[in-house]
Amino acid sequence: MQTRHVVIIGAGPAGLCLALALAQQGMQVDVIERQGADALAEPGFDGREIALTHASMRLLRTLGVWQHIAEDEISPIRRACIMDGARAHFTVDGTALGHDHLGTLVSNHIIRAAAWKAVTAQARIRVHADARVESVSCQGDFASAHLGDGKELRAPLLVAADSRFSEARRGMGIPAHMHDFGKSMLVCRMQHDASTAGTAWEWFGNGMTRALLPLGEHLSSVVLTLPDAEAQALMRLSAEDFAREVTTHYEGRLGSMSLASTIHRYPLVATWSRRFVGPRFALAGDAAVGMHPVTAHGFNLGLASVEHLAQAAGDGWRRHGDPGDAALLARYQRRHRLSSAPMFAGTQLLLGVFTGPHAFLRPLRRVVMSAGSRVPALRRALAANLVDDGPRPASLARHLRVALNVLRPRLGPARPHA
Repeated sequence: MQTRHVVIIGAGPAGLCLALALAQQGMQVDVIERQGADALAEPGFDGREIALTHASMRLLRTLGVWQHIAEDEISPIRRACIMDGARAHFTVDGTALGHDHLGTLVSNHIIRAAAWKAVTAQARIRVHADARVESVSCQGDFASAHLGDGKELRAPLLVAADSRFSEARRGMGIPAHMHDFGKSMLVCRMQHDASTAGTAWEWFGNGMTRALLPLGEHLSSVVLTLPDAEAQALMRLSAEDFAREVTTHYEGRLGSMSLASTIHRYPLVATWSRRFVGPRFALAGDAAVGMHPVTAHGFNLGLASVEHLAQAAGDGWRRHGDPGDAALLARYQRRHRLSSAPMFAGTQLLLGVFTGPHAFLRPLRRVVMSAGSRVPALRRALAANLVDDGPRPASLARHLRVALNVLRPRLGPARPHA
């Protein structure tokens, strides 16, 4: 078998970025997507604002995606404020790491449109829009995607990038742990009187999580995590009543607020696939790991999977003439688990401590908030996690070196990051 062909199911941002990364490795790529070409070229606003780390921005530049994002669509996050209730809080920023901002915000639909433009300019990528995958299978040296119109696409490597509820993952018999939080995420843009000063908030308390993402001095994305019935009730309100309710939920901290976009609701379900690979098969993006949005790292982990999987497929082709080489897919699984497991487990623990209803958790919350206020090393560690400005760790040793560098005492001002 000497073929450098890969088939990807799903043309979301992760699937399109993976196609670009594979094409740069010399692969011929087919992407299957159930949406039409018009929707892929001009995706509508969906309320989701993506917080990108420095490593993710670097990869998007390498893939030719960032060049298609207008400067006025990019909003820096200069600092983050973590709050528990009305008073307890601490702030992290990137100054100790040599950065004037932690990361940037770009709307999901803007990233999708930019990735589509990059894909259409790449001759090695062919997109099959308006196509539905009926089943997937593996036969010896090839995996196949069987389409609803009777076509079959075969390749030595088939990748599922079709969301955290991946049908292809299920079709290949890969189980996934799913944690349904029993709540929904309500997202929209709001204008407000007070300035954000480039600060993102993550606010716990009163049985909900509230986030605020700065899109401008007087414009923010608000993210409310609520029981689904409450979320639906808010969506039925008039724009004026909705704005008053949101102002109340945020306790007037930004002054009076008004609705500046459509409102969108998403179920909160986190997923962890028990395996990231199978014979001639791999999972990428949310199909591998679907994060709760509280740490704003879901898409960044998706891009980490793109980087690791493209490298594995490229090495498989160069060394063995096989992009689906089993040993190199296993390496991809090890690396992506190492990248994502600490974040996934830490997010689940954070949510358990700060959103759990039990009274015994309150002292623990106070301890965490006090440590955030008093321990500079903890704030540096949180900032380093948000900035993520180095090469993605591919081994435990590199993880430990990064951690020691972050946690060691700083005896002088941080050097500017090169």
